[in-house]
Amino acid sequence: MDKTVEKITNGLKGEIIIPSDKSLSHRAIMISSLAKGVAKIENFSAGADCHSTLNLFKNLGVEIEFKSEKSLILKSTGKLTEPKNDLNCGNSGTTMRLVSGILAGQNFNSVLYGDESLSKRPMKRVIEPLSLMGAKIDSNENKAPLKIYGQNLKGIDYNSKLASAQVKSCVLLAGLHASGKTSFTEPYVSRNHTELMLKYLGADISVENSTTTIGKSELFAKDISVCGDISSAAFFIAAGLIVPNSDFIIKNVGLNPTRTGILDVVKMMGGQVEILDKKIVSNEEVGDLRVKTSDLRACEVSGSLIPRLIDEIPVIAVMATQAEGTTIIKDAQDLRNKESDRISAVVTELRKFGADIDETPDGFIISGKKSLKGDCEVNTYHDHRLAMSMYIAGLVSEKPAKINDFQWVDISFPEFEKLIISLQ
Repeated sequence: MDKTVEKITNGLKGEIIIPSDKSLSHRAIMISSLAKGVAKIENFSAGADCHSTLNLFKNLGVEIEFKSEKSLILKSTGKLTEPKNDLNCGNSGTTMRLVSGILAGQNFNSVLYGDESLSKRPMKRVIEPLSLMGAKIDSNENKAPLKIYGQNLKGIDYNSKLASAQVKSCVLLAGLHASGKTSFTEPYVSRNHTELMLKYLGADISVENSTTTIGKSELFAKDISVCGDISSAAFFIAAGLIVPNSDFIIKNVGLNPTRTGILDVVKMMGGQVEILDKKIVSNEEVGDLRVKTSDLRACEVSGSLIPRLIDEIPVIAVMATQAEGTTIIKDAQDLRNKESDRISAVVTELRKFGADIDETPDGFIISGKKSLKGDCEVNTYHDHRLAMSMYIAGLVSEKPAKINDFQWVDISFPEFEKLIISLQ
């Protein structure tokens, strides 16, 4: 499905509720499935990735029943059962990498596979630490499908060269079923939803600086309310800052400090985003955001900031085209291993709009403030975040822009365009 986007002149106004946080929705299913008892999970994500996780755990013997569109009841004994079929992760790298850690320590064998895009993504980053714990995994040259032979695992002290929530979560979830203690140290602290949810459900887990330690644990079910996804909110934050005459509120946004790098960048760029009604829900920080059109200035995005906004970098690049000065984004080489090579893709497609952007090995150099011309046809590379970023660029382009294969947005945010239209 192709989509044509046109410039907005009257601003974005009103109030929206963004979709449920994908990271939390994935983990609510995974970790509740490992806990004894009954859990009510509210505001579960409608995205295809999270439903891949849900269906996978049904195939592992967990009882899951929807009570309404976004509310479900999950019943588990805390034990998984051998699947009758291979387990389909769809397009979800989160599903494949985290579930690998869960399955490695089971008393049965299993196979994880995914779609064409997921089958090209690197899995060595999880196979390596799991193998050190005693896991046995066959792969297609460190890519999916993964055949996992259930083993008795032992705890390890793992020093990761990469600040990756997926790798960290994989190791910690394996550590739940491993003998002894398992620790994971990363160069910077990546998103910590797994740690917070494991703690919430009773795990023996502790954190000191960038090292997380977990012991073999028994988990007990609790109700979980999933907040809105700040990675989804980022597209609206960007739109509100760069579309003239905008002033609106985004309700119920997750404000976990390991995820709010986008807000730090907005502050560095002089953007007006105000946090309202901050509170703790299911062990996570949550609040509302008021966004207003702002005169943005360039900044540097690098170092420890990167793991806290890795998914938001494509839309930050769009913001940077509208900021005075030269914005530098670096230390983001892991963008090349996402649904697409996001560094190359962002540069290629924003140049079609007329952006002054150059590719570096680990990021971009973007010169603003640049009027985007539009009158172009851009590609999505089967990448939902790239599709939405190009849409935001189209909202401030002089002429309409056509986005090919826009349906990839449905992977994470099927309501995206509907919410944009509701603010017009």
